[in-house]
Amino acid sequence: MTFQIQSATMVQLKQQISLEDNPQEILFSLFKQFDDRAAIVTSGQLSGMVQIHLAAENNLPFRVCTIDTLRLFPETYTFFETVEKRYGIKIEHIQPEPAEVKKMVNEHGEFLFFDSREKQRYCCEIRKVRPMQRLLDTLDVWITGTRRDQSESRQNFQKVEIISSMDNPILKVSPLIYWTEEEVWRFVRENDVPVNPLFEPDSHGQLYESIGCKICTTRIRPGEPKRAGRWRWQNAVDTEENNKECGLHYSI
Repeated sequence: MTFQIQSATMVQLKQQISLEDNPQEILFSLFKQFDDRAAIVTSGQLSGMVQIHLAAENNLPFRVCTIDTLRLFPETYTFFETVEKRYGIKIEHIQPEPAEVKKMVNEHGEFLFFDSREKQRYCCEIRKVRPMQRLLDTLDVWITGTRRDQSESRQNFQKVEIISSMDNPILKVSPLIYWTEEEVWRFVRENDVPVNPLFEPDSHGQLYESIGCKICTTRIRPGEPKRAGRWRWQNAVDTEENNKECGLHYSI
């Protein structure tokens, strides 16, 4: 299916989905109408897994993509294979352009993200944001797992937004936007949804609240903010740990 939504239709869809409370029905409607022009885009976080489970129960073909920075944890790559087998799907790995990565590393080094926040954001731009922009060129609907309780900076996120990619309108939908972490975990346990083993706490009670690239993501200690594990070396000078973002949901 190779079409793009007209702006007027986009506004109408935005209004309809905003009023719908059932995430499974939202997913059914989107994949039935847009087929492979709609996609669940996930890094394997819990919310994304809930959406994959719900979409699979709808018995409709559905598209799942991940932004593969080429620096994900080995456990994450293995986990994606488990998810594919469980649900009978093929997860598309959207990777950065090799030439752009090579240029960045040659100019700034492989671990440039340690140097400054600006270089960390540049690394995220090359490895995450630009691949996402290329993916959006193939979509009319971007389905995300973002929730308002994930961080302070996400508390104003909307369930449905109209964004622009290459001057084309894209419907960005977050079906679980109002779910709490407790509700997500309850669904996961009750439905035996696969979970990345990195989410399990270690013997000291430390765990990953979110999982991104290796080195740039660490476990958090009990009582720490949820985003404290992202780019931990910035915490000493950053008083707003919960607001740390890679730019994926702000640059697009």
